[in-house]
Amino acid sequence: MTSPASPLPGKIVAVHLNYRSRAEQRGRTPSFPSYFFKPSSSIAATGGTLERPAGTELLAFEGEIALILGETVRRISPEQGWSAISGVTAANDFGIYDLRTADKGSNVRSKGGDGFTPLGPEVLPADSVDPGALRVRTWLNGVLVQEDTTDGLLFPFGQLVADLSQLMTLEKGDVILTGTPAGSSVAQPGDVVEVEVDSPSAEGSRTTGRLVTTITQGTDAFGDFGTRPSVDDTQREEAWGSREEAGLATDPAFELTEELTERINSVGTATLSSQLRKRGLNNVSIDGLRSTKPGVRLVGRARTLRYIPNREDLFASHGGGYNAQKRAFDSLQPGDVLVMEARGEHGTGTVGDILALRAQVRGAAGIVTDGGVRDLAAVAALDMPTYSAGGHPAVLGRRHVPWDVDVTVACGGTSVQPGDVIVGDDDGLIVIPPALVEDVVRDSIEQEREETFIAEQVARGEGVDGLYPMNADWRSRYADWKASRE
Repeated sequence: MTSPASPLPGKIVAVHLNYRSRAEQRGRTPSFPSYFFKPSSSIAATGGTLERPAGTELLAFEGEIALILGETVRRISPEQGWSAISGVTAANDFGIYDLRTADKGSNVRSKGGDGFTPLGPEVLPADSVDPGALRVRTWLNGVLVQEDTTDGLLFPFGQLVADLSQLMTLEKGDVILTGTPAGSSVAQPGDVVEVEVDSPSAEGSRTTGRLVTTITQGTDAFGDFGTRPSVDDTQREEAWGSREEAGLATDPAFELTEELTERINSVGTATLSSQLRKRGLNNVSIDGLRSTKPGVRLVGRARTLRYIPNREDLFASHGGGYNAQKRAFDSLQPGDVLVMEARGEHGTGTVGDILALRAQVRGAAGIVTDGGVRDLAAVAALDMPTYSAGGHPAVLGRRHVPWDVDVTVACGGTSVQPGDVIVGDDDGLIVIPPALVEDVVRDSIEQEREETFIAEQVARGEGVDGLYPMNADWRSRYADWKASRE
């Protein structure tokens, strides 16, 4: 192992978002990598200090793996990318969120300050490590706050090198910062931040050692000749990682609890539909689909995936690799229902047996697509229900390009937003806005209780006039009947 290369690199290129854990935390997953530059003057050695500038509050740390170019390259392939790397080391991509507004996305001021890119303390030779089995960890005051491996990367190292080399010459000694996993947060004056990169699965585990930075308080105020630091609650939430960590008030979030799910399952979609209609919502059914599991109920929160019509150049750029479809399935959580917009085009599959199995393993409650399903028999054999327009043997690229996730979609003639409650049974599928669930379910339970009473009376020979719907006399009898059962 060696110390980070000297003299300073000609350029430092940093990736915005590159770990699945961070993408899930931020609620967005890019289709391709995007980048920004940091000046070489931002490099600092291990064991140093970093000032939080006077008048700022949001100095965020980001533990990362840094790649060091070992040769000058231009227009190389992803397969050749790793061979251009001479070594890897630990990095901390510090940034001041108070200056992001002024940067307008460039990160020049927010991440370009002196000392904002500590590297080291040792470099692991590239030929001594597996790029797919590296680990990065960050400690804040001795507490482990970030940990992930390169298995969690959205874009592997070779792809980053190849992508950048399409446009610019990467020179020997240049540094690529490869993104940070979930857990990045804010450091305060007096805090100590440590980052380490190692290869724990390798024989004779190798490590960079800990890159140590102590935060101090700056005293020199910003002048009036430039944009001064400013923050709002959005910046605080992003810097800290959540509203709770930032100490901000949180709105009570809707939660689909086990108790609420049981209550939803006690009523039919027909009843839920009628209650939604009473509230002015008529277009809340997902129409024209069949379930692989007749008789099996479906209840869950919507996650969404949108396909656009196939166009060869767009499929070439968005259809391969870790595309939106695969990212959607990989990010499903227990109780999620993946709802796919396929424009009612069922002349090809939108999901097959492998991805459906992935959804079930992830704990998803079900899949809904207004397109076709490949490997229909295998999908139907899963425990989890899938609603679709039917089977089709063709692959995705025949008619669709997987485009984006967790956006409002159109499926089966209605709109579905991420977080909507999806309920399905043999009558069909209903979409319930979260804000209405409690009231709709409560009144649906009461409606079905009334209908049970009415059915009993009809079975005894009573006519429906005045009974269905109930007039005042029958409603009084219903109140007595209901009281006798409570």
